[in-house]
Amino acid sequence: MEHCLNFAYGSNMLTARLRQRVPSARPLGVAVLRAHELKWHKVANDGSGKCAIEAAADSNSLVYGVVYAILLGEKHRLDRAEGLGFGYEEQTKTVELAGQFVDVQAYVATRIDTVILPYSWYRALVVAGAVEHNLPSAYIDGLRRVPVIQDPDQERHAEHMALAAEA
Repeated sequence: MEHCLNFAYGSNMLTARLRQRVPSARPLGVAVLRAHELKWHKVANDGSGKCAIEAAADSNSLVYGVVYAILLGEKHRLDRAEGLGFGYEEQTKTVELAGQFVDVQAYVATRIDTVILPYSWYRALVVAGAVEHNLPSAYIDGLRRVPVIQDPDQERHAEHMALAAEA
């Protein structure tokens, strides 16, 4: 069966979250995307900010994430969940995984608003994924410091916070 390699750097780092969308997702390990920055300004349909990666002027900047193998036959499910063509486009990026450079697919934001903030539950999912995969503690601390807003949909908030707490 054919797989594609996906670089998850936001809430999809959390294995349980990604498997809700794509049951075949199998984590291959932590990867580093160099000369990029993590931003939280992708405009989501719910009015909040989601994670985005951008090329950085500083070549020392980096984004940590998790590379997942996903069955090609299921990839359309992730494309739909991520809004491919409606806020994200897919690009090939080269990441460092287990000491090797590997080409992966990554979702790159096309709808951004530099003042938008994420919901608290979204940040919790990102942090939970980072903790699950043992990203560097300084990086996790930076994720925890991202300012957030509260989701007015309390049911959605509770559902996502419960998923983050399971990790």
